[in-house]
Amino acid sequence: MQATAIIVIFGLVVLASLLVAPRRASVEGFFTGRNASGEAPSLIVLVLSQVTTWIFARSLMNSAILGYFYGIWGVLAYAAYYGSFLTGAAIVDRLRAGGAGSAQDWLGASFGKTGHITYNTVIALRLLSEVFSNLLVVGLIFAAALPEVGVAKEAAIILVAILGLAYSAWGGLNAALRTDVLQMVIFLIVFAAAFVALLVSPGFDLGAVLTAEGASGAWNGQVLLIVAFLQVFSYPAHDPVMMDRGFLADRRATRAAFLHAFWLSTLCIIAFGFFGIQAALVGAEYDNSLLGTWMQMFPAWIFVALLVSLLISALSTLDSALASAARLVVDELNLTPRTLNGGRIAMVVFMVAGTALTLWGNQTLFDAVAVSGTASMFLTPVLIVGLFMNRKVPVWSYLGAFASAMIGAWAYFGRDGLIWSAILPEGHKYEQLLVICVLVLAVGFVSVLAGARKKSLKPA
Repeated sequence: MQATAIIVIFGLVVLASLLVAPRRASVEGFFTGRNASGEAPSLIVLVLSQVTTWIFARSLMNSAILGYFYGIWGVLAYAAYYGSFLTGAAIVDRLRAGGAGSAQDWLGASFGKTGHITYNTVIALRLLSEVFSNLLVVGLIFAAALPEVGVAKEAAIILVAILGLAYSAWGGLNAALRTDVLQMVIFLIVFAAAFVALLVSPGFDLGAVLTAEGASGAWNGQVLLIVAFLQVFSYPAHDPVMMDRGFLADRRATRAAFLHAFWLSTLCIIAFGFFGIQAALVGAEYDNSLLGTWMQMFPAWIFVALLVSLLISALSTLDSALASAARLVVDELNLTPRTLNGGRIAMVVFMVAGTALTLWGNQTLFDAVAVSGTASMFLTPVLIVGLFMNRKVPVWSYLGAFASAMIGAWAYFGRDGLIWSAILPEGHKYEQLLVICVLVLAVGFVSVLAGARKKSLKPA
């Protein structure tokens, strides 16, 4: 019964998404999100699109899992990443004030092809991560809902990949923006119902939730909170979905959109984390990314609402990731012509690659965030010194910061291997991550500051 309800509701959401997608696609709408009249997206569209693409399925599950293990500190640690809307707004506004039309514009002007190649490599990996991690959550949901069907996980991943690609490839960014609004409204309604039910349930104690230390203790959640603060400046700059939406409307509307997206998405992430904290408080055993745990804890309709919320957020992120992949391949890398078919080819490649990664295997959900966030940290000293302090940073300094971040990401990803296990200090993986982040930033700033100099004034 639960599985049937999940499939029917999610099927209706997919059908509605197909119906609201534009009937006719234009090249401009496909890559810039403008409607048939050539108008930029409105403030409300930008806000809902930003929120629904950032409270995606992986993030919701991460918040709940961290809440289960580390209590309120784990939830706050993950919520801290949503400060990226504030740092991202500052970065976008500074870029636009200098006349840049994208992060690539500024990096190309400052570091030439080196800036383009390094940055585009990082965001290409980020987009692949978005695709496979959200498809992974889809697979986990249907595996939990249909335990008697051995291929439920793989079949769901492939089917959602095809459906998401179908309307994304038809309308590009314009379709993503339009469906984001629909999907976000449905998400808020469904999730709000589940959250209110949690708050009024007999076993819920808000005071206990707000002081909970989780099944494994609060310490590692506190460590993650520090990591989040170290990564939150660079994190938005390597997220192409957020960056792309920073250049669609005028600067005033964009600033407002980022601000409203910050508080709305942060509230959603913290609220979803409560479900993980509550699971630990009642002593439920951790089972299958909390999905099996919730099945035992909550009434059927709440369980269905939680899973439908996750599926909607996964679908919304997939279409936005594909739209950004098309812009990356066509506008930045110039690998295909700036046509509808050129963008669609890019989408197909990224969806196929992401699906293959999901079916092949992966690290834990938070590891994808940690590796991605660590890799982006080369941007912190580069942007602070080069963009905000307006200093000239030489290419060798840029490469020094980039190399330190790549080595740091590799160290965390391969921490269990012989090489890094012998180098990294003993301790929990999040403690090792904190050490890596501090070293990456230290090396990055030393490299950038060592070569930075004041920009010479051009003669009048």
